[in-house]
Amino acid sequence: MTRNTFPAEGERRADVFVSEKTGLTRSAVKKLMDEGRATADGKPLRAGQILKAGSLVTVEIPDPVPISAKPEDIPIEIVYEDDDLAVVNKPQGMTVHAGAGNKEGTLVNALLFRLGNLSGINGEIRPGIVHRIDKDTSGLLVVAKNDAAHLSLSAQIAEKTCRREYYALLEGVVKADGGRVATDIGRDPKDRLRMAVLPAGKGKYAETDYFVEERFRANTLARFRLHTGRTHQIRVHAKYMGHPVVGDPVYGFKKQRFALNGQLLHAFRLEFTHPSSGKRMEFTAPIPEYFAKILQILRKSEPFFAE
Repeated sequence: MTRNTFPAEGERRADVFVSEKTGLTRSAVKKLMDEGRATADGKPLRAGQILKAGSLVTVEIPDPVPISAKPEDIPIEIVYEDDDLAVVNKPQGMTVHAGAGNKEGTLVNALLFRLGNLSGINGEIRPGIVHRIDKDTSGLLVVAKNDAAHLSLSAQIAEKTCRREYYALLEGVVKADGGRVATDIGRDPKDRLRMAVLPAGKGKYAETDYFVEERFRANTLARFRLHTGRTHQIRVHAKYMGHPVVGDPVYGFKKQRFALNGQLLHAFRLEFTHPSSGKRMEFTAPIPEYFAKILQILRKSEPFFAE
């Protein structure tokens, strides 16, 4: 069992605060609270309780149960590895961890074969997973080999000191050179399999910066910087901007110009502070070939001319 203490920052819901600090899902946090494993200034915490600034929140995380995922010899690109963590360049089409309908062939299966030890904080089906990227999104993510590294990396994401940047090819020409999209995101009330921008207070706060890198006649290459990590955040915010990601089967145009296997969205930069050394580390991954080919076609046949 590990015990972790965090000072509360402002008035926050207890389950949200603990989830952000530990990397645990809110349902897992609620379970810990129901078991009496979370306190504020020595008093038991409830999931919906509002914390007071400065309160000391203590969370006891039980030892992980045995991992149910099986190691599989699946080729993956490990960009960096040490005793605490690994940085992986995930290919498009690979699911990060097991879920309904996909018990094998995931990144977790591949990591267990290549790395062996992974942190147990996120449970038996998501060992080592600090943050995720969608199945059909490619690019960088960091995985933790031990619980101390996991807690440190999760806290950096919560405190916005972990930088995550993406390239996306968008539908249409974005007029502004850059900006910020800040909304609530939650389950689409009309389709529970999708996420959507919701009225303030009805979802989880999501904040994304965007920067235009290149314009074409009917598309825009943009760079996105995440400040929060909501499900499908960039894809939902791109749609909200009126410029969905090219190739997105869920939030994009029904009629696509290019034959693609998923959205042209790539996590190209990852920056964080190493949990043990305290050294600032930065990693980049080039745009994958299938994405680069579309850009080559657009640069050759559809260069942008300002009106």
